[in-house]
Amino acid sequence: MKSNDQSPLGTAAAYVGFAVVSTLVNFATQELVLRLTSLGPALVVGTAAGFSVKYLLDKRWIFHDRYDSPGTEARKVTLYALFSVLTTAVFWGFEIGFWLAFGTDTAKYAGGALGLALGYAAKYALDRRYTFRGTADAA
Repeated sequence: MKSNDQSPLGTAAAYVGFAVVSTLVNFATQELVLRLTSLGPALVVGTAAGFSVKYLLDKRWIFHDRYDSPGTEARKVTLYALFSVLTTAVFWGFEIGFWLAFGTDTAKYAGGALGLALGYAAKYALDRRYTFRGTADAA
């Protein structure tokens, strides 16, 4: 059962907004770590920070999910991470595919935008069905 009266459009806007926030956290963290060390650690720490922020925002505000137990939470984080990797592959596949097919930066970014939109839509559906199952009504 849904714990708020948020409309599907409001949920979509929040989901996109949280993606922007997590990206900014990722980049800001990368920049801070890069000032102390090299690119590799900066990418890892930035990705972990952005992922953590997105997970917590989605868990609370998109799926209205509560903490159950350490084991249940570990399962949710694992599924969330696996779906993130899967949908990132969709994004990269479209971006690279459009670049290879059309050979322009415009096509590459258009493919990336399409892949990102499809990837996020798929991730929402997968997270709703498997990661946070039963915690949110259809949006």
